[in-house]
Amino acid sequence: MKSTSHFVWSILLLFALSPLFAHAQDASSQATLTVAVAGISSDKGKIICALFDQADGFPMDREPALKTQAHDADPDGVTCQFDALAPSSYAISVFHDRNTNDKVDTNFLGVPKEAWGVSNGVRPRMRPPRFEEAVFDLAAGQSVTLDIEVDR
Repeated sequence: MKSTSHFVWSILLLFALSPLFAHAQDASSQATLTVAVAGISSDKGKIICALFDQADGFPMDREPALKTQAHDADPDGVTCQFDALAPSSYAISVFHDRNTNDKVDTNFLGVPKEAWGVSNGVRPRMRPPRFEEAVFDLAAGQSVTLDIEVDR
């Protein structure tokens, strides 16, 4: 009888602790992305980093981005860090929102008037960068740092 009781308590304890083990396992499969932003011309405004897992809205529309961060602009550089990312393909878009209106200001032709940059350093001359050009892969447990220089 005593061994049956011990067995039941062991099973109950195992079920009670299983979410903790599942969380630990999930944490080891998650990735971290650090974005080091350089080329910032002034301390006016914000640096906006947007992480995309799809082409929709890339590169300049923040709304469909998976995650975004805003940091005070600093000519010495800004760092955006995205933790707990699932292994997948991503692209990063960064822009210097000098007037803090939460969007990339453009001229009448749609050309950005504020400094910007994307992962893989893609800078086509006559069109915006495509998601497929800026995409990179993050593997389970990986920690990656990308250097992105913003320019106009």
